[in-house]
Amino acid sequence: MTVESRARGVRRVAVIAAPPVSMFNLAIPEMLFGKVEIDGRPGYETVICTPDPGPVTTTGGLDLVVPHGLDAVAGADTVVLAGSGASTDTDPRILDALRRAAAAGKRIASLCTGAFALAEAGLRQQLADRHPAVDLQDDVLFVQDGPVLTSSGYAAGIDLCLHVIRTDHGAAVANTVARLALVAPVRPGGQAQFTQTPLPPERGVSFADTRAWAMAHLDEPLGLTDLARHAGVSVRTLSRRFHAETGVSPLQWLLHQRVERAKELLETTPLAMDQVARASGLGTADSLRGHLLRRTGLTPSAYRSSFNQLTGA
Repeated sequence: MTVESRARGVRRVAVIAAPPVSMFNLAIPEMLFGKVEIDGRPGYETVICTPDPGPVTTTGGLDLVVPHGLDAVAGADTVVLAGSGASTDTDPRILDALRRAAAAGKRIASLCTGAFALAEAGLRQQLADRHPAVDLQDDVLFVQDGPVLTSSGYAAGIDLCLHVIRTDHGAAVANTVARLALVAPVRPGGQAQFTQTPLPPERGVSFADTRAWAMAHLDEPLGLTDLARHAGVSVRTLSRRFHAETGVSPLQWLLHQRVERAKELLETTPLAMDQVARASGLGTADSLRGHLLRRTGLTPSAYRSSFNQLTGA
């Protein structure tokens, strides 16, 4: 990392490319972290590194030139291991780099099958069989255990990186990045993965319009009946199809969006707590406090203090 970027407080991310590496997994952190701007300046500096600098084989059979070696890990705040889509044994040099990073207290994340390397390094049904000590959760998007994060499939790496951005810079910045990258808004790690056998379309029904409508009316007391009425379906059909499309129930989705709206308001407005609660649809300041504590471990006041983006804050 450059002296100038360190002086500006730019966070450094080292992405380890373990051959054969997935180019998609490499692109995720570079794309998302690269879109973060704080006061007009980059929020992250992303460096891709590998045990042997030079051509690195990818899962698509192409060679990608990576000029940086694993010494880049030493200067990073966050280390991301990009998976290859296969659970092959990991280069011992990568394992050593991960162990040193963990000992130094760095945040470590894996995308897709990168979790195997974390387990081999002693950090995180095939994975569980090879590493019985690992507490495997196979039905969520990503998991955070202290400074260690692991995502499930390829696209879940997007959710993990957005979670890192939200942790570092708040919900407003993370949601802005999601919009710029044209990906789904920040989703909670505990959200279930999409079903492997989604229900077939019924008369072309999709609830994207209803979700957009709900986002514009979060301050109103919306319930299942309201959502179903807008979508023109029964409550039962809404619940079934909504879960198939999003991986969560309508009410779980609604609560998540309300908490995200509350976080953005805390970051970007001077509204009092009861006003934030009403504007986000959470009702009361006590309700806001309870939901925020459960999601972030911070009170609304502490959250605002940590992520306030108001001029002069």
